[in-house]
Amino acid sequence: MTSTRTTTPGRRLAVLALTGSLALVAAACSGDDDASPTTTDTAPASAATAPADTEAPATTEAPATTAAPETTVPTPTTEAVVPRMPLTGVPLAPGEEAPARPAMVVKIDNAPDARPQTGFTAADIVYEEIVNDSLTRFAMVFHSQDSDPVGPIRSGRIQDIDLFGSYHGPLFVWSGGNPTVTKAIDNSDLVALNASTPGMFRERSRSSPHNLYGNTSTFYENATPEEAAPPPAQFAYRNDGEAPLGTPSAGIDVQLDAIAAHWTWDAESGVYRREMNGQPHLDAATDEQITTENVVVLEMEYTPGISGSPDAQSLGSGTAYVMTGGNLVVGTWTRADRLDPFTLTDESGAPIELTPGHTFIELPRPGNSRSL
Repeated sequence: MTSTRTTTPGRRLAVLALTGSLALVAAACSGDDDASPTTTDTAPASAATAPADTEAPATTEAPATTAAPETTVPTPTTEAVVPRMPLTGVPLAPGEEAPARPAMVVKIDNAPDARPQTGFTAADIVYEEIVNDSLTRFAMVFHSQDSDPVGPIRSGRIQDIDLFGSYHGPLFVWSGGNPTVTKAIDNSDLVALNASTPGMFRERSRSSPHNLYGNTSTFYENATPEEAAPPPAQFAYRNDGEAPLGTPSAGIDVQLDAIAAHWTWDAESGVYRREMNGQPHLDAATDEQITTENVVVLEMEYTPGISGSPDAQSLGSGTAYVMTGGNLVVGTWTRADRLDPFTLTDESGAPIELTPGHTFIELPRPGNSRSL
């Protein structure tokens, strides 16, 4: 919707010139002149006769006041707001609306027996977070598309409550957790869908616990409340034709404990390609390498959590590396409340805008990112 503001016309100021006449009063012993009372410009001026040896001074007329120049209040310039898909920033076509359903966060296994996983291509946003045994786990966030199937689905962590609060009550698809984590997630605003939820199934070609899958379309049909609304946007996006910020960069290396993620810019296709531990990382749904339009690296501290599981501290601030459009922007992430998205700013404090499309978010410990 375009926001406009009405222009306030300037006011013309005018002052009528007043014409006055001076009346001279003859004084035999003093030479002072008293001005006669001021009259309107339609009344005749009166004057007294001066003595014979004194010449009456000439009558003076008050100078006319010039009108003040006309002033106009300038109209503030406002950019048209581009309606977009909230989690990809892709502009909506005329008359198109974002799906009236919440975001869905699906926790995905990244143990060796879980690879290749299914769902990266359809997810709007993907997070990679450090968990137990120096491994990582993915969180695929869906809204604009579905993935039938998606998986393998694994357990959640306490850190997920803060990390995904900015989606405002998302569906949270997981296999379950220990009693402490389960109670914390059940008492949060995340809408938990566990292994007993309709739509979950076991993939016979894989071994447990790396074989729990589901269909996002089925999860939505069975769990989306009637009053559900699209999630809020998580990032700012640049408009079509605007050049990306930053300096050209071939990609970035990110070390997440035992997992080495490598992203390379493919200028011909306009995406970043992912390798993991030196091998192309594939999506089983397409049997193709995982790609994304944006790679956002948010370095953050991890503190010891339940059962020794690392607990990402996603509130506060830290160093951010943003790869978008073939450029690298080094800046800062800040976040004061779990219900707020991450704010990304460059070294000058200006907001960092992403390329409309998919975004992959890496969450390494501080000092474990290196641009190429």
